[in-house]
Amino acid sequence: MPEPIDVGELIAQRHREGSAPGARADAARLALVIEGGSSRGAYSHGMAMALEELGLTNCFDAVYGASAGALNGAWLLCGRAVDSRRAWHPTVINRVISPTRALRGGPVVDTHFLVHSVYERIVPMDFPAILANPVTFHPIATDTADGTAVDLHPFITDVPTLQRALRATTCLPILAGRSIPLGGRRYVDAGLSESVPVATALAQGATHVLVLRTRRADEKPSVPSRLETRVVANFLSRHAPGTVDSWMARAEIQHREEAAMTANPAVLQIRPPAGAPPIGRVGRNATVIQQALDLGHAATLTALRPYLSQELAPGA
Repeated sequence: MPEPIDVGELIAQRHREGSAPGARADAARLALVIEGGSSRGAYSHGMAMALEELGLTNCFDAVYGASAGALNGAWLLCGRAVDSRRAWHPTVINRVISPTRALRGGPVVDTHFLVHSVYERIVPMDFPAILANPVTFHPIATDTADGTAVDLHPFITDVPTLQRALRATTCLPILAGRSIPLGGRRYVDAGLSESVPVATALAQGATHVLVLRTRRADEKPSVPSRLETRVVANFLSRHAPGTVDSWMARAEIQHREEAAMTANPAVLQIRPPAGAPPIGRVGRNATVIQQALDLGHAATLTALRPYLSQELAPGA
């Protein structure tokens, strides 16, 4: 029996063959999983840009994304990941993320403006192209009733439901306001239940997974202060009661995710390099964000070059 092919080799093989979903010569199911992290998503956006530049989008059978990772997956699936770097321009970021807006009773993170203004007019996202792409799109969100991670793919049937799914997966508690309704349930940010949705991808039949990470290998999740813990727990208990336990246990959940990914030979992770600057959830430093885009892009080329050495575009 032949040795199982690893993730990088599978990507290179599919790239050489020019295969697409529904026309594969292999029996594998390859998922792209993109980690969340709000502003840290600049790293995975740079990674998605590299995948697009290398022409690898059709190598995947499905794209799973949590929070900002889902946004980056959407850009990749509509073929505009490179062009959408403009969405990280300071004039856009400072309008989407505004801590002072909370003083006026508004959300710190305005996902309505992001999806319905930035993605419709300022840096247009091709929503119909995402819906039509044979590579299926699976944004993850957290059910407010029971705190479970939910794949929103079955509820996405048209542009309005796709837009609502993008808002649901990025609905940070308190920072982005109230939960988002979709399919008869209400949802908040995926980070409360599954910030790196590898388990969901594997449960749905993925045999191989490429994961785009937004934290360095040596970077640990920040520990909230007692005040933050109390404030968030109180907010969730009123507006998303089923998520309180998962939010309180998120460090343990993330630890289990890390261990499971590291132990699985069918999972290949691409991370920001050592020394890459950390970015907070609502980070707005323009220099750091642009650096993160470039570092994520370079990390992807470095990780995939051994597999695609004969196929990389000139200058890649």
